[in-house]
This record gives sequence, structure tokens and C-alpha cells, in this order.
Amino acid sequence: EEITAHSSNVSSLVLGKSSGRLLVTGGDDCRVNIWSVSKPNCIMSLTGHTTPIESLQINMNEELIVAGSQSGSIRVWDLGAAKILRTLLGHKANICSLDFHPFGSFVASGSLDTNIKLWDVRRKGCVFRYKGHTEAVRCLRFSPDGKWLASAADDHTVKLWDLAAGKMMFEFTGHTGPVNVVEFHPNEYLLASGSSDRTVRFWDLEKFQVVSCIEEEATPVRCVLFNPDGCCLYSGYQDSLRVYGWEPERCFDVVLVNWGKVADLSICNSQLIGVSSAQSTVSSYVVDLSRVTKSDSIPHGLIRDDEPLIPPTPVGSSLRRIYDRPSTSCSKPQSRVKHNSESERRSPSSEDDRDEKESKAEIQNPEDYKEIFQPKNAICRTPPRNNEPFPAPPEDEPVTAKEAAKPSQAADIQTLLPKQELTRARLLLLQHLSQFFLQPDPVQRPPIASSTPLTRTEPSVIPAARNEPIGLKASDFLPAVKNQSQTELVDEEAMSQIRKGHETMCVVLTSRHKNLDTVRAVWSTSDIKNSVDSAVVINDLSVVVDLLNIVNQKASLWKLDLCTIVLPQIEKLLQSKYESYVQTGCTSLKLILQRFLPLITDILAAPPSVGVDITREERLHKCKLCYKQLKNISNIVKNKSGLSGRHGSAFRELHLLMAVLE
Repeated sequence: EEITAHSSNVSSLVLGKSSGRLLVTGGDDCRVNIWSVSKPNCIMSLTGHTTPIESLQINMNEELIVAGSQSGSIRVWDLGAAKILRTLLGHKANICSLDFHPFGSFVASGSLDTNIKLWDVRRKGCVFRYKGHTEAVRCLRFSPDGKWLASAADDHTVKLWDLAAGKMMFEFTGHTGPVNVVEFHPNEYLLASGSSDRTVRFWDLEKFQVVSCIEEEATPVRCVLFNPDGCCLYSGYQDSLRVYGWEPERCFDVVLVNWGKVADLSICNSQLIGVSSAQSTVSSYVVDLSRVTKSDSIPHGLIRDDEPLIPPTPVGSSLRRIYDRPSTSCSKPQSRVKHNSESERRSPSSEDDRDEKESKAEIQNPEDYKEIFQPKNAICRTPPRNNEPFPAPPEDEPVTAKEAAKPSQAADIQTLLPKQELTRARLLLLQHLSQFFLQPDPVQRPPIASSTPLTRTEPSVIPAARNEPIGLKASDFLPAVKNQSQTELVDEEAMSQIRKGHETMCVVLTSRHKNLDTVRAVWSTSDIKNSVDSAVVINDLSVVVDLLNIVNQKASLWKLDLCTIVLPQIEKLLQSKYESYVQTGCTSLKLILQRFLPLITDILAAPPSVGVDITREERLHKCKLCYKQLKNISNIVKNKSGLSGRHGSAFRELHLLMAVLE
């Protein structure tokens, strides 16, 4: 199944774990759309965010949806009532991960600012903030009994937090790359984590030690999911699904699925459903679990030679302690949990009320909405469980798919800075920094019907040479004056305000520096294609711009492989509001058109060859991919060719070069 989910790039995906058929997508168009996996039409569209959606999650009963954006804001919607429930503010950077508490009305959020926050949805406030990670928190999961919270981060660690005590229980180290995902065993005290170092590790939560580590010569681990009975773990890699056991460590089965960079997994009617995105489209894939080996009665795959074969543990038995699930909803964390400052425990205000009024849930398909979220005589709002299973894929044919889309870019540094917390001295510092650091760019989106008006006042094109940050006012960064007669700023108060945001600013700049070092290291040890690949994966357009400015100086570095990677990034650069980004995009596109467009058109126009020529088939596939991407870019170039000045001249030149595509 393939659907066009948004008017711009899809930036986040999540499947409902209760039914397996509810799909929620977030896009660069700042919308959250809700779908039924088996149906092509959008059920509901949620508006309110003003920056691209970075993270999504559905609660256990599939009644609530939470979405986090690049600006650090979080919104919770009630699907049954079709309205916004809460707006939660407090993070200073992108929301990278979210999770609902299995019983209570709590939401956990992890951010690029390295903080984890626990929110009380009913009271609209932050209950606690957990500090310990040094880089972005990529995944959060509550334990089945609701007592613990596991977090995975780019700092190569997995941490386990005690919610009642409000402190870290243990830090699991061992991964050598960013940890992308973490998942609790449904019954036992066991935790699984998947990393960009291509390993899956299993951790014992009683002994706080590693149980096993499975490493594959594959791609980074993108998602993991335990079988409902806990007999095995499904691990999603690029274009493959692997089934693991952990005592001893082994791979039961490998299923080739061309889903690209799979974003999420769910199980429904003995079928595993995976979803991935490519630009504005979302594809869903089905694996028949009845045809997948989930135990080692007949060993499949690799088993360690230095360990004896252990008979399989019968389903239902346990080697470890089992979670005690409460029979009622859990209460709020105990009194040992300290509340944050007044600024974080936000109470309802006129600003919040106005924001929630501007956020709407637009029901696009009333029939499907009533069937799923308002069924008669139903207790929970989940898609009907008696649906027929999805058609099984052909016996010997792999499921077709598009390459997964590149994740959306990181947030603008300006959106990471807390208002009311900087003084004039800090503003001067920002003015100097803006001259040395390229800023990641939110993609310019076409106007869509939305109930939330955008009130930004920045110019449509920001010049490359500027002496001060765009869109910042000195008055926004000064502490509020409680007494109107007191207009003079006290030195102690000024220093206090400066220190508040200093740590976050350092984290952002350190992250930028590490990104550039990573690309440079790949460049020095590998080829140009891998270095550009690493720059794209970092999700920061400024890094891509820096790299392209170097590559553009030497045309001999360009290959057809490189074009397939760079063209989607050029599409983003051409729609940028930063003049320097547009200039770099135009230069790269002109170089590609001059060197490769004649080759692409000749290969596509050539008659099919006789016999099997694998090299020619690969080249033909790359040319088709480049041609499709160039067609998308040609529409942007055509629309901008009417501009005046230097921009218009560059786009008109590109439009002439791309005339052959029309």
C-alpha cells in the first residue's frame, strides 16, 4: 500500500500498537494526519503546530495522539472528541522522542536539548525533568508496569529511570554508536536496544548486565519489536527483517523486505506491518508471521560456536522476574518527585487557551472516523479487531518499495533559544555567532488550509551577508520587569538570565561541531559518496551546504551515484529562505545538468539490450531515479524563474537547461 500523506516531506511515522492498523504521519507541512493502514483516504487531519513534526506517539487505547515539533512544543489530541487536549511547552529544541504511560495520564518527551521531561496531561504541567544524557534523546519507552522509563540517546548509552524516585537507576554502556531504539520485553525484566553500530543488545534488568549482543554486517538498526508472547525479537533494518533469540544469541530467520528505511513495526492478526516514507509518500508492508521461523527447533541462521545449544524455553515460562501490572490506573509519582520551576509547571493561561482554540482536528472522512473512533457499543476507540488479514505477499517475490525519505532537517538555532531568558550581552554574542555558523533551514512550504495563521515577520529571502540574527528583537530577550517604575537592569539578575540558557547553547554548538567532524572523518577514510551520505543522515542542511560548497569546486568528484543522493537535498535548498543555501543549490544543480542530463536522457531513450547486463541495469535504475527527481525540481525552478534580480537570473538559466525534461 502506498499513499500520498502530506503536501510536503513526511518527517515522522508511528503505528498503533493495539490494533496495528492505525497509522499517524507528521510532515514538514506542520500537520498530523491519521490513516487506516488498509484504506487510502485520510481519516482526520490535526493542525496547530507551526514548525515541522519531529516525533509522534499513540497511547495504548488509541484514544490520544501526541506530536512534538522542531520548535520544542508538544500537542496532545483527543481523537474521540476530535479536539486538542493540551499544549505543553518547556523544551528548548527539537522533540526527538515521545511515549505515553501505559496506565496514567502522563507523557514522556526527549529532546535535542538532552533533557527528558515527564508531563501530567491533566494538569498541563511538567512533573519532573531527568538529566543525564549528553546528546539528543532518540527513543523513550515506559516499562509494562509503568514504574520505569528507558531512554536511548546519541551519546551511545541506554539509561533506566525510576519514576517514583525521580532518578536514574542504571546506565547501560556498550554500544559504539548512537542508540536509535529501545524496547521492554512484554513480560520479563529484559530490555532490548538497537544502535547505528549495527548491533542489538539485550539487557537483564535484575542483574543490570548485558545478556547477549548480536551484530550483523547490515545497516543500522532502525526499529525493534518483541513478539506479543515474548518468544523472539523482530528487528527492522534497511530492506530486511531479522528475527532474534537472546539465550543463546542467534538469528532465527531473515526476511527480505524492500521497505527502505523502515520507521515503525506493529503486529496484527499474525501479520507484521512495517511503514516507511519517501518524500511525501508513505508505504506499508506486510510480513506473514506464520511463514517466519520464531524458535530454534530447527536452527536457522548463525549460532555462536563457543556456546552450547540450549533447548528452547517453552512459551509462557520465564527465566526472569515478571512485571507486576497494577489493576487500576497508576497514581502520580510519589512526593519524592520534585516539581520544576514555575516556568516549567505551566498553568492554563489566556495564551494557552488561544493556542488551543487555533489548533483543530479536521475530520476528512466522517464514515471511517465514526467506524474507528466512535463505534457503537465499543469500549476502546481502536479499529475493529475482526478485520480480515492483509493479503499475504507472493511466495517467491519480494514486496516492492521506494527508498525511504531522508529525515527532515534540524531546527533553526533561533528557535532553540528561550525567550525572556537572554540579556543584551547574550544578544550581542548571538550576532557574532550568526556570522560563523550556518543555520539549518526549515523548508518553505506552499500555503495550505490551516486554522493556525503563521505570524512570522522574517523576510522571504534572508541575504547571505548580514550583521545580526534575523527575527530577533532585543526586547524579547530581556527579563520581564515586574515593577513598571523599575527600568534599570540589576547586574545579578542579568548574569542569572545569561546562565539559564548557556548550557543549551553550548550543547547545540557542540553538536554542530561534532557533525562537521563526523563528515570530515568519513571523507578522510572513505569515498565522497559515503561522506555525503553521512552528511545527509545527520539531518542538518547546513552540513550539506558546507560539503556541497567543497564538492562543487571539483567537477571530477561527481558521479551518477552522488547525484541520486544530492538531488533530494538540492530540492530542499532551492526552497530555502536563506540566500546562501539557494546559491549552493543552484550551483550544484547546474553542474549536474551540464554533466549528467545528456547521459541520463540518452540511456533512458536507448532500446533495451539483449541478454542480461547487470551493470547496465543498475545504471538504468540510477538514471530513472535521477530523472524523477529532476522532474520534481523542474517545477520549483519554473515557478521561481519569474523572480527578479540574481535569484531570477539563476533560475531562468536552470529552466533553459531543464527544457529537455518538458
